Amino acid sequence: MAIRVAVVGAGGRMGSEVVRLVEAQTDMKVAAAVEAAAVVQSGAVVAGRRLTAELEPALTECDVAVDFSVAEAVERNAVIAVRAGRPLVCGVTGLSETAMSGLRRAAQSIPVVYAANFSVGVAALVRLAETAARLLGRGFDAEVVEVHHRGKKDAPSGTARLLAEIVMQARDGGTVRQGRDGVVGPKPEGEVGISAVRTGDVVGEHLVIFGGTGERIELSHRAQSRAAFAAGVVKAIRFAHGRSPGWFGMADVLAAEGGPGR
Repeated sequence: MAIRVAVVGAGGRMGSEVVRLVEAQTDMKVAAAVEAAAVVQSGAVVAGRRLTAELEPALTECDVAVDFSVAEAVERNAVIAVRAGRPLVCGVTGLSETAMSGLRRAAQSIPVVYAANFSVGVAALVRLAETAARLLGRGFDAEVVEVHHRGKKDAPSGTARLLAEIVMQARDGGTVRQGRDGVVGPKPEGEVGISAVRTGDVVGEHLVIFGGTGERIELSHRAQSRAAFAAGVVKAIRFAHGRSPGWFGMADVLAAEGGPGR
């Protein structure tokens, strides 16, 4: 029987891409496309499907909820998923500590798969950055640069934050600096800088730079379309369906099928 999926934020850039790709699968289908009331009232449709503003009743007819709405709605959506007893796949970034705590609380009752980036290639980039940071140590400076379209609301991206955190952990600590301006002095040992660029319609680019004396290593990932992210979401839906409660990431999803996981 096909997995019935509710896509929250179905009218957005990522949500609409997820709707289209889920509908293209043979083992799952979109049972509900959820959006804010104002979007629903405008008469908008996604992939020929009418939208609904009511998540709770929609989940009674679904097996898995996928959330690509907005940061302000994530905690409420997680509570609704818990009440319905449905697994939750969430890719909303720019979350407050309160919202993230709400997601983690939900994971005590339902399976929650959270990722700032569902791309398989980005999962590989994270592993490569971790390995490089461990091998090179603090003798190499580390910087993360991310580029996204002008409409992205949060900066730096969740993926850039994750990459910086992974590099720090691999080097047994350090600090993160988001952007630089003015007379900042020499770069302290162990500092990982993050720079965010917003321009045009760039889907997403991430670059990790390790700079040593007389040499530099660069690891990069460029998303050419959101289909790369949606493909990872489809994997996460299959992973979450029928799973016991817990907190999971893309590393867990890919490890379960033999990819670049933990």
